[in-house]
Amino acid sequence: MLSMPAVAARPAVIQLVFREKGALYAAYMPVLSEGGVFVPTTRDYRLGEDIYLLLTLPDDPQRYPVAGKVAWITPLNASGGRTQGVGVRFPVDEKTRVLRLRIEEILGTSISSSKPTQTI
Repeated sequence: MLSMPAVAARPAVIQLVFREKGALYAAYMPVLSEGGVFVPTTRDYRLGEDIYLLLTLPDDPQRYPVAGKVAWITPLNASGGRTQGVGVRFPVDEKTRVLRLRIEEILGTSISSSKPTQTI
């Protein structure tokens, strides 16, 4: 009997467009040392799963590719009415470090706000 080798499904590419600073604030995760973002999605992911993002930041025409990993999962019907989705941890690399600095530059002092977000 022949067995086929297991083929991992190709990670999805999710385009995430932040048109306003408030939306970026609600999704950005400065608590992760490399940074990360919350991605609203109904697709099932597992912790540690690869996820590819194409991020667009407010007032920035550039799209930033990110090869991240699922760091946490917000399930359907989560407490507090939080949106279903996943938290994506940014990788440790120079491109992503530049992205993280750009996000923090856009958010400025609001990054330390106590306003609730979609993140942990």
